[in-house]
Amino acid sequence: MAMKNIEKESILHMKEQISYQDGQIVSKTLAQNQAVSITLFAFEKGEEISTHAAGGDAFVTVLDGEGRFTIDGKEYFLREGDSIVMPKNIPHAVFGKERFKMLLTVVF
Repeated sequence: MAMKNIEKESILHMKEQISYQDGQIVSKTLAQNQAVSITLFAFEKGEEISTHAAGGDAFVTVLDGEGRFTIDGKEYFLREGDSIVMPKNIPHAVFGKERFKMLLTVVF
C-alpha cells in the first residue's frame, strides 16, 4: 500500500500535517498494511489512550508538546524531538501531559 493523506514530493513539517481539536485525540493514517502502520496523532491536554499492547514494535517520535508514555508500568516523559520504542506485546499507554503531537510507526 502506498502512502496516503499526505502530499508527495514536497518538503513537509510533520507537526503541521495534523491539527489539535479541543477535548480530543486526532489521528491521521499515512500508511497501513501487514508490515507497517504509520499514523500521526494530536493529543489535547489530559486526553489518553489507555493501556493496551500492539502486535509489533511501536516507534514514537514526539513532534510538538509533551506526552507521558507508560511502558510495562514505567513512565517516560517525551518532548519535541524525543523518540522511544514501545516493544511488541508489552502493555503501554499514552497521555497528553500537555497538548502534543506524535508520529507513530508500528513495525509488524
